[in-house]
Amino acid sequence: MTATTLLIVAIVSAVVWSWARNESDVYRKQKWEEAETLAIALSHAWTNELIDQNWSQIRLGLNQLVESNPEFIYILISDTRLSNQIIASVPNDFQEQYFPDIVSVATTKMALQVYDSTHIAETFLLRDVDFPMGKLRANRGERIIEAAADMRNSSGEKIGTLRIGISLRQVNIAVNNAINKALLVGAIGLTFGLIGAYILAQQLSHPVQRLQISAAKIAAGDWHHRADIHLSDEIGALAKAFNEMSTVLQASFNRLQKTLESFERFVPEKFLAVIASDGIENIQVGVAATRLITILFADIRGYTSMAEQMTPLETFYLLNDYLARMGQVINDAGGFIDKYIGDAIMALFDDEMTGGALYAALAMQEALNMLNEERSKKGQPTLNVGIGIHRGEVVMGTVGFTSRIESTVIGDAVNVAARVERLTRKYDCPILVTESVVVALDYPEAFKLRLVDESVKVKGKNELVAIYQLIGV
Repeated sequence: MTATTLLIVAIVSAVVWSWARNESDVYRKQKWEEAETLAIALSHAWTNELIDQNWSQIRLGLNQLVESNPEFIYILISDTRLSNQIIASVPNDFQEQYFPDIVSVATTKMALQVYDSTHIAETFLLRDVDFPMGKLRANRGERIIEAAADMRNSSGEKIGTLRIGISLRQVNIAVNNAINKALLVGAIGLTFGLIGAYILAQQLSHPVQRLQISAAKIAAGDWHHRADIHLSDEIGALAKAFNEMSTVLQASFNRLQKTLESFERFVPEKFLAVIASDGIENIQVGVAATRLITILFADIRGYTSMAEQMTPLETFYLLNDYLARMGQVINDAGGFIDKYIGDAIMALFDDEMTGGALYAALAMQEALNMLNEERSKKGQPTLNVGIGIHRGEVVMGTVGFTSRIESTVIGDAVNVAARVERLTRKYDCPILVTESVVVALDYPEAFKLRLVDESVKVKGKNELVAIYQLIGV
């Protein structure tokens, strides 16, 4: 199909080029003949005025002639008796010059050498031409035809030269029209040729193409697709084998997809981006990366004593209900849960999501209030949760050995966050955040914060830490 298309395009292009070239030559030849005839006629018309040196009459006639013919760019009349000085011109700024700067010097010399003949040359303008004054008639660089004819007195002596510059715009327009017609005819021919080639190619290769499309769809992940080819030849047998292979691949992929989805429930997606950048199948012990993150710890106060008064099944249902509500809030705020430590939650937020940790903490309290309302209506004990938030550098990676690998976050910042959460009991504040979190906020004024203690010694740390109560937004 490609080779046929290229062949058709090559033939059509050759025909169009040949047609356009021929039309261009014809139009230019006609223009040259018109310019030559015009130059001779004008030179004869103004010979008497030149003999009598009636230059004003010549200038008036030139002006009227150029005004009425938009194709005329300029007309120059030189007097041989005055060393070929230009005695009349349109535009008139060339008068009294010898070599006008409108065309090249070589073109002027060839024109002035004309005797008992004409000289036709295709050249280009060296400057813009304004006529009438202030109105652009032709642009610098525009292609023109210059026709030159000598002017002789009754005794045959040359007394001057007439030169006329004629625009090729009309020639170019005619050539372009011819090219457009050729392109139209070529496009029609190309269209019919391609349609015919396409129909032929489809008849010969349609079954193979359909099988190729089916393979591409399955490669793109459409495991339910089957090749709809019912032939009794070799292609039909290949399609049948292809469909059987697709069925096996679909079953294998479904099992793999379910395995991956189950795995992601145990390991957060953002963790996988660090520890399994080359794929889950390539996870190894000891893969680690340093990150600056915000850590949120949440713990149910008095959970142990509450659990002692409940059956294990009641405790199980309570814990799942609580964790599900808190987990949804954390996800909505842009964080992810690293692990559950009994009833405690450890959640992580990327450094650019530090504000999200504070929004999550407030939303967790709101979700907790709704849960407590429901439990109160049922006569069940309510929950009280403390939340501590700290920001710092940690190491995210895998620990364990080849038969048992676990993802984790390690660092002093994790310990500080856990101990800040414990301080919520001491200061009787539901949410406490450290100063490192506050200074990292893009818009700290968006939150209502109250300094609780500017120099708290957290257990296990020598440095003093300032802590704030998060009241709201």
